[in-house]
Amino acid sequence: MHQIYNTSLSLLTDLYQITMAYGYWKMGMAERKAVFHLFFRKHPFKGQYTIACGLQYVIGFLQNFHFTKSDIAYLKTLKGNNGQALFDSDFLSYLQQLKFTCDVTAIPEGTVVFPHEPLLRIEGPLLQGQLVETILLNMLNFQTLIATKAARICKAAQNDAVLEFGLRRAQGIDGGISASRAAYIGGCIATSNVLAGKLWDIPVKGTHAHSWVMCFDTELQAFEAYAQAMPNNCVFLVDTYDTVEGVKKAIKVGEDLRKKGYEMLGIRLDSGDLGALSIKARELLDAADFADAAIVASNDLDEYKIEQLKKEGAKITVWGVGTKLATAYDQPALGGVYKLGAIQTENGKWQPKIKRSEQVIKTSNPGILQVNRFYNSDNQAVADQLINELGDTASKQLVAFSENAPQALAENLTASPLLVPIFEQGKLVYNSPNIHEIRTKTQQQMAYFSQQKNYLVGLEKGLYDLKKQLLNQS
Repeated sequence: MHQIYNTSLSLLTDLYQITMAYGYWKMGMAERKAVFHLFFRKHPFKGQYTIACGLQYVIGFLQNFHFTKSDIAYLKTLKGNNGQALFDSDFLSYLQQLKFTCDVTAIPEGTVVFPHEPLLRIEGPLLQGQLVETILLNMLNFQTLIATKAARICKAAQNDAVLEFGLRRAQGIDGGISASRAAYIGGCIATSNVLAGKLWDIPVKGTHAHSWVMCFDTELQAFEAYAQAMPNNCVFLVDTYDTVEGVKKAIKVGEDLRKKGYEMLGIRLDSGDLGALSIKARELLDAADFADAAIVASNDLDEYKIEQLKKEGAKITVWGVGTKLATAYDQPALGGVYKLGAIQTENGKWQPKIKRSEQVIKTSNPGILQVNRFYNSDNQAVADQLINELGDTASKQLVAFSENAPQALAENLTASPLLVPIFEQGKLVYNSPNIHEIRTKTQQQMAYFSQQKNYLVGLEKGLYDLKKQLLNQS
């Protein structure tokens, strides 16, 4: 991202992060060690699973985290309500020489995750952990949301291909680029976004729009011209005038293509009764010996419309999903948060911290958190347990978020930590998988977790007791 925007991105933050950093610096607390956790409280779309996504953006940002001379020059112009400089020049000099030195652990992209589980944990100087909050939330919130939406849409499409077509309706330039990346990780097979294809090695797909057809005197001429121009990329958009007649014309051009040694890839429907039209189109294509020709559908699709069309017996084989995927139309924000879990005292002792609320869901979990995923003898995940690494013991007792009574996990279960080291003292130690490997992981996780109805998630008993103790303190 820093290459795209030609800046360090360190000012891509809320002003209060810098004012708090200034306060820590003035109070002599800037270098005191602290731990922050980034997590969400509810599954998006009223669903049962969420796909972690966006870590590669985070890595790129943290690797290049610094304040440039122009950043400092801008901060010097900021004034308080008395008209004086908002920040001391010594503090700005401190920022200009600041290097990221924190430890970062995170859940790898493509992993199914659950509410209250840290997607990312930062341990290091308090000032640094505070400064990176906003941009980390920006990166992980949005891509996690879109990857989850894509996974839901691909699940509804069953084994059919799903294409992401959302750039023109996306929320700005990076909204489009990051949505294309997250949608591919979530299960889409390709994007229409050519820059995203270049940047992230995502397959790109696309042929022509209605304007192409309208540029010619007849629809047949338009199809013939396109076939002449790009005989190896022919998916004809057939609904400009009369959809059924459009299919017939596409077949005629497809037959001419075949004589020249090329094959028509398919037709696209973008309006009307997609179910009924796809059935009629399939009949015409099969009768003309184009059984392998795809029927692509678009037009404000989402998982709900796809499920309905499937129930109606639609013969659509490729789904082009745009606005409602790239913008997460029915829930435009994940609502992830970033909370302090622990801070060291002046004598170096860790002190767990908790954010209280009258709303139980908004009460944070204290300590230095890790997530253990438990597996049975068949290597199937059966439970997730939040543990406090400051605790003396980690039992196999779990308190589900919806209950107060501890539940004992089976003794034969094996645990594996979900958060893995990404940075150690500011140095990258993580070998990032490529985007195709991440996408494959998502598919593997979805094959299992999307079928789970009562997957157990909760706090380790000792962590639950600590949380209760802190809440009871005056």
